[in-house]
Amino acid sequence: QVQLVESGGGLVQPGGSLLLSCAASGFTLDYYHIGWFRQAPGKEREGVSCMTNREGITYYADSVKGRFTISRDNAKNTVYLQMNSLKPEDTAVYYCATDPRPGRLCVRYEYNYWGQGTQVTVSS
Repeated sequence: QVQLVESGGGLVQPGGSLLLSCAASGFTLDYYHIGWFRQAPGKEREGVSCMTNREGITYYADSVKGRFTISRDNAKNTVYLQMNSLKPEDTAVYYCATDPRPGRLCVRYEYNYWGQGTQVTVSS
């Protein structure tokens, strides 16, 4: 079975950094598109950063450009999200997602496989 497990979340002060990891199993990661999404209480789950499987084309939400970086290590079957200069509005549950053939990049309903989520809280 396809399985994704996020780690690296926690409490951080504004301006701090976190590295989120997503360990994949049950499939070969290099054939799959990957993405990071987040959901704050009372809000829709939104795409944060995504990457295609072959060309490595990336997408970043305007709110995180210049602060977040998505990457993948196919040999380790792991996806990463480096988050720098964190702001209180970044507080949310962050989810790793994957799909072999999403119709649109970084649109949540196009991704069929999801991790359990990891909480990121940015507060003084």
